[in-house]
Amino acid sequence: MLVLDQKFEFRGDKVAWGRIGHGPPLVMVHGTPFSAQVWRRIAPWLASHYTVYFFDLLGYGQSTMRVGQDVSLGVQNKLFAALLKGWKLEQPSVLAHDFGGATVLRAHYLNGCKYQRLVLIDPVALAPWGSPFVQHVRKHEQAFSGLPAYAHRGLLKSYLAGAAFTPLTPEAEDIYTQPWTTEQGQAAFYRQIGQMDQKYTDEIEPLFAPPNFDVTLLWGHEDQWISYETGKRLAEKLTKGQIITVKGAGHLVQEDAPEAIVAAMLSPHD
Repeated sequence: MLVLDQKFEFRGDKVAWGRIGHGPPLVMVHGTPFSAQVWRRIAPWLASHYTVYFFDLLGYGQSTMRVGQDVSLGVQNKLFAALLKGWKLEQPSVLAHDFGGATVLRAHYLNGCKYQRLVLIDPVALAPWGSPFVQHVRKHEQAFSGLPAYAHRGLLKSYLAGAAFTPLTPEAEDIYTQPWTTEQGQAAFYRQIGQMDQKYTDEIEPLFAPPNFDVTLLWGHEDQWISYETGKRLAEKLTKGQIITVKGAGHLVQEDAPEAIVAAMLSPHD
């Protein structure tokens, strides 16, 4: 397990973060409904090459969860820009997944954040996104927040099972469900879904173009959450069509094929 033993204050909330390794900076950004622990099998391998920073997005993992909190994509990029400034990182390498991809893309295009290199794994970036389950929860957030705990746990486990191509191990399932199974966490789980809005990616999509730093795009070929075809569309906009296809992996490449991510990070690049 990664240790997030430090706190960053952001607009009155606490953001949990940690750091390991030595070398040039690499910041890892998780997606939803996960936490920094999604990098637990990857960060240690990269720590001999980089100083690896990881954190829990606002409203996720060990970071503050509270009633009335804004945890949308509209605030996560502002948090990310504030973290880079607080860590005094002017141009780090960045590794981002799912909502983390949207977060760092928004931080680049809207907040002017600069990267040495950007590696994206199945990012949320192009419409349409959001499963039928997500759309239903958005309409009935309060009803889901009030589910009996056993019903919530069953729904949560079923939802997470669709993220990976290979069934999640009991250890992985426990790691990803634990933050959301307290009374506070259950409300936070449905809060973040309730605030999912395509407008945050629509806002930056017209700005997409190959940037002046290296971008690598990985996509799980069996992704059931965001299709591989969407990945190819994004590649045309960001990487001149270049995409690393990870066979036998779903949306959660970190569980299905962590070695593919390590290999991409350690491969030579321009």
